[in-house]
Amino acid sequence: MNSTITKAENPHNAKFHATSYLKFLRLALRLATEGTWTFYVWMFVLSCVFLVGAHAWATQVAQGMVVTAMTDHVSWGLYIANFTFLVGLAAGGVMMVIPAYIYHDNDMHDTVIIGELLAIASIVMCLMFVVADLGRPDRFWHMMPFIGKFNWPISMLTWDVIVLNGYLLLNLHICGYMLYKRFLGETPDRRWYVPFVFLSIAWAISIHTVTAFLYCGLGGRPFWNTALMAPRFLTSAFVAGPAFIIVVLQLIRRMTQMKVGPGSIQTLVAIMRITILIDLLMLGSEVFTALYTGGAHSTAIRYLFFGHGDLNALVPWTWVSLAFMVTAAVLLMRPKVHEHLKVLDVACVLAFVGIWIEKGMGLIIPGFVPSTLHEWVEYIPSAAEWKIMAGIWAAGLIVYTLLLKVAIPVFTGNVSGRRAK
Repeated sequence: MNSTITKAENPHNAKFHATSYLKFLRLALRLATEGTWTFYVWMFVLSCVFLVGAHAWATQVAQGMVVTAMTDHVSWGLYIANFTFLVGLAAGGVMMVIPAYIYHDNDMHDTVIIGELLAIASIVMCLMFVVADLGRPDRFWHMMPFIGKFNWPISMLTWDVIVLNGYLLLNLHICGYMLYKRFLGETPDRRWYVPFVFLSIAWAISIHTVTAFLYCGLGGRPFWNTALMAPRFLTSAFVAGPAFIIVVLQLIRRMTQMKVGPGSIQTLVAIMRITILIDLLMLGSEVFTALYTGGAHSTAIRYLFFGHGDLNALVPWTWVSLAFMVTAAVLLMRPKVHEHLKVLDVACVLAFVGIWIEKGMGLIIPGFVPSTLHEWVEYIPSAAEWKIMAGIWAAGLIVYTLLLKVAIPVFTGNVSGRRAK
């Protein structure tokens, strides 16, 4: 065997790496833009929705926040509701990392990239919702360390900025490194990804914990002043995240050549069975404590479930969310539900939508109604807010679709640096 390695073949050569990077980027661009007619239809629909949202956002920037239904009484609305939910969705992606790297689940290890890419797309959407809520996007620089008035470590908002952007960078490094090594056909160096994987597990928990502290640390909002806020955030995240991933895994299994082992879905179902029951238990504990004992905390919950006089905009949302969650929990308790895919899909969709309502309209709005001055001002999102929300979700799905389009062929070995042109 010839032990001589030429300069061009030396993997440590800078020229070799530069060429490989360019080949990888060209391959990624080609994979992201080529596909079947269903791919083009999907991307066309998402692009149309995104453009509608972009037009609504441009109108909001031009005319001001007056185009929204938010007021001085309810200053956080649909944007922050979606932001809160998406932080949980990003954290929920860690539910694939824990079984894969801590318990060495081989089936989960082959599909863990799906959850990590979901975290990237979710954080991108989080940042877009924050920009939409700012009203003046040119003031975003105030939240940047060393440039704006960061107020760290006093402000909980600055902690949120740190953990969210840190989580995004962690997942970008892990996914980028793993895919690049698969592209080269090399075995990844564990020193360059395993420590970051374990760090991402703790970081995923921190992003939702810090977000919960952002709310329950506001003393003037009694609805949020509960020690169960952070645990509820985490359990709901570990319902919505696996629910979304299960549906995505089934689509991937049907539409691509990637092998999705039955163990992956079975593990995620087992996680959802526990977390959805814990979430319902903590919700019941909150409602019982507030309604039985009374006090300032109970006013918002009574409004949330039963309304206040003629003000009952949130009541339908609340009961629909509760019905969806209970129905999903019952369906997930079915023996071997992972083998009944249609039932499982229904359960996942109901759980996902139920958590979206609970973490959004059912959490953010009651914190402002009634106001700190005990004034009752109801909030119903405007058409502009719905359009911007839909546009951001469309943008996030575009990002996630393109990431999967690149990752799946590379991760499964269908394309590599040796075969890329």
